[in-house]
Amino acid sequence: MELDKEFLKHLEFRKVIKSSDIEGLISESKSKQQSLDELIVNKKLMTETELNAVVAEFFGMPYAEIEMLDIDKSLLERFSISYLKKNNIIPISIVDDVLVVAVGNPVDYLAQSTVSAIFGGRVCAVYVPLKQIERYIESIVAVKTTANALSDLEREKAGKEEKEEDKNTSDDAINAPAVRLVESIIKEAVPFRASDIHIEPYEDCVKVRYRIDGDLAERVSFPVESYQAVCARIKIISGMNIAERRIPQDGRINMVVNNIEYDFRVSTLPTVNGEKFVIRVLDKSSFNFDRKDLGFTPAENKIVDKMLANPHGLILLTGPTGCGKSTTLYSFLKEVNKPEVNIVTVEDPVEYSMKGINQTQVNTKANMTFATALRSILRQDPDIIMIGEIRDEETAQIGIRAAITGHLVFSTLHTNDAPGAVTRLVDMGVSPYLVGDSLIGVISQRLVKKLCPMCKQEFETNAKQMEVLGLDEPTKIYKPAGCKFCNGSGYKGRMAVHEVLYITDSLREAINKGVSADEIRHLAINGGLITLTESCKTAVLNGATSLKEFLSIYNA
Repeated sequence: MELDKEFLKHLEFRKVIKSSDIEGLISESKSKQQSLDELIVNKKLMTETELNAVVAEFFGMPYAEIEMLDIDKSLLERFSISYLKKNNIIPISIVDDVLVVAVGNPVDYLAQSTVSAIFGGRVCAVYVPLKQIERYIESIVAVKTTANALSDLEREKAGKEEKEEDKNTSDDAINAPAVRLVESIIKEAVPFRASDIHIEPYEDCVKVRYRIDGDLAERVSFPVESYQAVCARIKIISGMNIAERRIPQDGRINMVVNNIEYDFRVSTLPTVNGEKFVIRVLDKSSFNFDRKDLGFTPAENKIVDKMLANPHGLILLTGPTGCGKSTTLYSFLKEVNKPEVNIVTVEDPVEYSMKGINQTQVNTKANMTFATALRSILRQDPDIIMIGEIRDEETAQIGIRAAITGHLVFSTLHTNDAPGAVTRLVDMGVSPYLVGDSLIGVISQRLVKKLCPMCKQEFETNAKQMEVLGLDEPTKIYKPAGCKFCNGSGYKGRMAVHEVLYITDSLREAINKGVSADEIRHLAINGGLITLTESCKTAVLNGATSLKEFLSIYNA
């Protein structure tokens, strides 16, 4: 407690808080059973990165992100994984006979002195956020487990007699190397920040690829002879039929990784070389995003505020698969989730569990479709309804009528831009006057890669680049370079760019007349609509993303 108070006094010295705030923050931290670090970030007093730098300063240590460090892998062999995990320490390098170590707990001086004793010399500590250290150690464990399982599979292949092609797969399903390989492939995806795992059979091998920041990267490959056992194992733990190989199947895996519960959605597709698996990675323990984390500009936030203030009507999110529509919808639900309202969702599937919200999942086998679920939901006295996706005329008609009859309805639609959502609903069979009367607004969204802050390079635009960006004179923008912090890609993470269309009276009148999407777009731009390309152009000029990412949206 005294250390907390001293740290808060340091924040006072840094003019982050006032002296009068200290006792209140300590009291709130205790009552909410929340660490001071979490409380400070949640109250938006500092960002997490700013806070980490100040923590390091307070304890007189250098501060670094784990990806910035050039870690000597040979030093890891001197310490057991269990020791590193228990003490949250990672040996980095030896400089002038001094061992540099990353520590997640600056006050654990016993652990630092123990490392010094094991090393037999002086130790210099660098503060690295605890979560990053835990993630790195988990990645070491996962990589080793995968390597060991692959090695066992190779030995098994070399020593095993040839089996008959139609032999029962249940024997393979309990094969220990296959079990360990499947578990390690799945668990390894978490510390690598993968959103999807692709397991793809070819003629001579099976490749495993992870989708990280939107791009697929090959992780490992293993002999195709071992694939039957791997397939059986994935199907067993995801609840699929292991005997069925001719048709696509869907399943789910619940697994705890580093004390966090994850939901893995599994999909199979028969190919000429065998079944391909794609596994979507979802952290189901909590939904931590707010609108401020999703890339909305202040101008866009004002329009979204107007949308969310409506007591009834339809708000749509549009964009391709994987552009973050569901994440944005959940952030909106989080804002409108209050004790005095009844919120019901129908999703396929439920991606994040949220307290205070009644969430329903589509089950086509039991004839629980979006449309049938919606009919039941309307008898549940809802104030706010979230429909995971409008896929057909029936769902569109019910959702529109719910919006007209006093409910606030959120949903998603697959269109290229915001004005296109209007004509898509009309094409589905909804009358233009119903669309005009019910629609509050449409938000079109895309994800672009963020330039790595450690290595992005400034340059001046040439004539062709100025023409693409619509600039009158040379302007300094940034391009990717590549460093250890971003694994040589030049990018680190992704951000959303938006096109926020608010349905004004003039637009509503035009929609009622059944005008085209181009005419709606023309009216909206005249009314101040900032298009997706304009939004991305702003991000390029601000140094957040690259010209290449702008072109991916410009040419879409």
